[in-house]
Amino acid sequence: MIPKTHKSRKSSRYSGERGTSLQILHSTMKWLHIEQIAAKLWDTYSALLSHQAMILAMNSSFVDPLIQFESQLSIIESTFKMLCSIPTLDTVKDMGKNEDDKEDLELLYRTIFNLFEDTLLMLVYKDLYKLQILKEMITWMNQESSFLQERAMTIISRVLSFASRKVKGYTSVDAPCLGVLAAELSLLCTHSDPSITQQASLGMYHLLCIAKCQNDTVKTANAKNERYMENSLPIPPAGIEYLPKILQQDKTKIAQNIGQALLPGLLTDFVWSLLIKIPLPNVTTAYEAAILLTLTLEYYAQKITMVSKIMDEIYKQLQENSSPSMKQVLLWLITLLTRTSPKKVIFHLMDYSVPANSTLILMWQAAGLESQVAPQVLKTILLILKGKPGEKHKIMVQRRRLSVDSVNMMPVAASQALSTLLPLKSYKKAVAQFFPQLLMALLLQQFYSSEVKLLTKNTVCYAQEALRTLLTCSGLQEVDSALKKKNCWSQFSQTLFHHHSVYLIAKTLSEHKFPQFPETLRYLYKLSVEDPRRSEDMVITIIFLTELLNNFFKDPFPEEFLSLFRNWVNDPNPAVCKLSLQKIATMAPVINETENVCNLLFSIIDAFFSKDNNVVIRALLTLRRLLIKLDKTTYSSLCSRIASSYYPLMDHSNAGIRSMAIRHFGELLQDMSHHTRVLNDLVIDSLVPLILFLEDTEKRVFQACMYTLEVCASSLHWFTTHLLSDEYYSYELVVLDICNNILVSHKQYITELLSDALGYLRSSRAYLRRASIILVGYFTKLSGHLLLKDEIEVISEAIDRELQDEDPVIVGLAKKTQAILQDITNRMTSSNIKQCFQRIFNTFYIKRLKPLYYYNLTCDLNISSMKDSEFNSKKADEEVENEDISE
Repeated sequence: MIPKTHKSRKSSRYSGERGTSLQILHSTMKWLHIEQIAAKLWDTYSALLSHQAMILAMNSSFVDPLIQFESQLSIIESTFKMLCSIPTLDTVKDMGKNEDDKEDLELLYRTIFNLFEDTLLMLVYKDLYKLQILKEMITWMNQESSFLQERAMTIISRVLSFASRKVKGYTSVDAPCLGVLAAELSLLCTHSDPSITQQASLGMYHLLCIAKCQNDTVKTANAKNERYMENSLPIPPAGIEYLPKILQQDKTKIAQNIGQALLPGLLTDFVWSLLIKIPLPNVTTAYEAAILLTLTLEYYAQKITMVSKIMDEIYKQLQENSSPSMKQVLLWLITLLTRTSPKKVIFHLMDYSVPANSTLILMWQAAGLESQVAPQVLKTILLILKGKPGEKHKIMVQRRRLSVDSVNMMPVAASQALSTLLPLKSYKKAVAQFFPQLLMALLLQQFYSSEVKLLTKNTVCYAQEALRTLLTCSGLQEVDSALKKKNCWSQFSQTLFHHHSVYLIAKTLSEHKFPQFPETLRYLYKLSVEDPRRSEDMVITIIFLTELLNNFFKDPFPEEFLSLFRNWVNDPNPAVCKLSLQKIATMAPVINETENVCNLLFSIIDAFFSKDNNVVIRALLTLRRLLIKLDKTTYSSLCSRIASSYYPLMDHSNAGIRSMAIRHFGELLQDMSHHTRVLNDLVIDSLVPLILFLEDTEKRVFQACMYTLEVCASSLHWFTTHLLSDEYYSYELVVLDICNNILVSHKQYITELLSDALGYLRSSRAYLRRASIILVGYFTKLSGHLLLKDEIEVISEAIDRELQDEDPVIVGLAKKTQAILQDITNRMTSSNIKQCFQRIFNTFYIKRLKPLYYYNLTCDLNISSMKDSEFNSKKADEEVENEDISE
């Protein structure tokens, strides 16, 4: 059925040329005699009728839409080629023998074209998507003679006119081909033939009307979405009119109207269609496409969605030896895209292969041409520089063009790009604004350069080149020269000198009083507080920040920076902890001028629990260095807390930490020798490990215990000093003498010490189990009168477990200890009341101890030491007797 719109035409010519199916049938019967005159014309007419029927049948079928479209497009193309094969109207008329034949031939000729137009109208009436056929028609049309071009353009403009009337009032308009169709029509609007230009501008007018309706439907559908309305791109006002005349030859008006009317996706299609015409052999078409493309992006680049695809095509065309003028056009397109989408453009440019070729460098220069987008460009590059070169992506990207698929090489490309962008005049102001960020980012990238060289097999360090360029562009040429003299740049490539090179850069900048210091310091503080980075990045930051502070501030640092170092003491990265502790240690001379000194010391103490032994050792050394200079009043108030922090380290798995903790504890007791009130409790709490670790297999631990026990003996006025020398040393005699001294002066702590000693029976180290069994035996012997039967049983169970030990010496010691326990048990009465009276009685009379185990005693050592021990025992007995008399 012919569309009803044809009936509305008032022209008598159209009423003669168009009609119902009956009229066509009547005309067909009338024109039968023409078959003899113009067989080719008749065959074309017959084929058109057949093709129309096939297309109508497909429209009514349930064939897949894509297959249906492709089949119908093939039929239309076949029909169009048939139209191209028929002669001109004048030639057809000349075939007639008389006026009637000529009139019939002209009518048949016009009917053929009308049938073709009707077929197109039927397709568009059914589905606006099939306006795509018009784009293909223009492609076919450009390959034919000019007389058919004009006729084809007339048909296209009529179909578009019909479509523009059809979409009015639609709730949605699905016409995805408007972009590519607009590209073809825009080129024809500047055609050399005025008739073609007229029809093309008329068709463009109808296309823009369709686009307006499409915009209106999108606007209505999103009216409730306030966010969309705020960020929506310009939509033509409701009363806009596209005048066909202004679309003729005026490329600026064409670009403006198309850019305003088309939705972002369709405008992207429009731009893409023009872009792929630039390398065509037809210079005129390429030139017109370039002008229209430039004008469109000049006004509406912000609406383009497929920036990456367009950038790839530009790169491809630049690589294919484009003419100099076209190269300039293509590079200007990059500038225009960067103006509105700097992040998309820069990210895409950085994703090409490394190192960049000459074409890519030209594209970088084009992206950096305008100063107003320089800050956004540098921000994007800084974002890329946060990545670590060579890192593998967690999620594989489906296609990353020229770069390595699974490896992030964008930071390397960004470093190379900075060497190109930073010297540009348009970037002078932006470079000054982002100097601190660029400086630190490039320092970190240079830190990774050695790994990148191995990955890319490239000896050039682009981060170093960019860093030196940054210094030069920032007026710091003297700094660059000084660093070169110090051999910094050559050392930086060696892994062992990375940290030293960072130190040299910070020191040299400080020596030259670089004017960017205030903003650099602010950025480093912000980076340290807010920015969660990799642990290796933090190391570089601390080294750089510390050196700047050392050169511009006197110790102690301002509280804002001191708090940073205080927090870094317990950082998860051991390198960060050590750097912080190292710096804090240098502040010992001014520790009493430091704010919140207690918090600083407590943070160091917290580092004692680090899993890294080097951190613990550094923390011990730092704390000791600060305590030497610490005010005695503050020191004494913190003494107990500090001392208790050493206790767990005395049993550390690392011998160096054990020895250091024990020795530092002794030095603390020495420092607090005038504060006897707190001293006694500290000594008693540490006494058991100090005694047991005399048996440590490491000599340095033994010597530390000897030193600290001497301090303890001196502080508590004991008589064991001579037994702690190497000449007279015997573990059992030291234990014996200490136990006798405890009995005299601190007997109230014996059961407490016994409990501590029992805990070491579970140690994995054999020498500790041996030493603790001996110590338990002596403490039990001393405190037997103070222990109840149940307590003796607990001790006995602990010793029984040692009878199963693999070490025969431990088994032998355990048996002797069991005998001591059995003897104490036998002398106990069964009644608890009697035991209590016995304990009270034994408090007033205690017999001095003599050696019980003879553990590792040589003959000479036994004779001399035993005499001393007996002398000390007798002297202790005299003191006890004096106490009894006084009581």
